[in-house]
Amino acid sequence: MKPVQCRMGRAALNWSALDLAKAAGVGGNTVNRFEAGQDARVSSVDKMRVALESAGVEFIPENGGGAGVRLRKSAPGTHLPDGEAGIIENNEM
Repeated sequence: MKPVQCRMGRAALNWSALDLAKAAGVGGNTVNRFEAGQDARVSSVDKMRVALESAGVEFIPENGGGAGVRLRKSAPGTHLPDGEAGIIENNEM
């Protein structure tokens, strides 16, 4: 995961740096330093990547168009718990 992918993943989830830090079990300063391009422990970056992936972020490798992220599609028939929000893909009724 590259720093820009971390920022993009948080933006896709509407997470603050502290939200990611809490989900990953790392400090808020660790997230901020990594996203600023400063050194971070490999284990901390792995924890942040796993937290983002667990929340639905998929990482797209650099393939000529640049590294990126996207949100994973829900499997057909997947339902969210009562009171949970999701992404609406088609609002036609």
